[in-house]
Amino acid sequence: MFSHVVIFWIKPEAAPEAADALLAGCHQYLAGLPGVLSFHAGKMVSSPREVVEQSYQVGLNLVFVDQAAEAAYQVHPQHLEFIDKVFKPLCARAVIYDFA
Repeated sequence: MFSHVVIFWIKPEAAPEAADALLAGCHQYLAGLPGVLSFHAGKMVSSPREVVEQSYQVGLNLVFVDQAAEAAYQVHPQHLEFIDKVFKPLCARAVIYDFA
């Protein structure tokens, strides 16, 4: 198994509904792509625990059968369209964690 976790920070100047638009884009473009075994996207949940990162707005967790499947996902036309039409207009940055 290969996990691909993406943490998104919305642009400060983005509209208040930008996190919802990002989530909708994740579902529209990324859910159900070939090789995706598990898809989960959601908004950051606040926590009283200081150790919990709380500066981001949206998280995405994808699980693939292996790293080759994740590499194919990276160049899939729908993923590239998500980057151009959703990520670039809405997000200031993203941090990605990949692990097997």
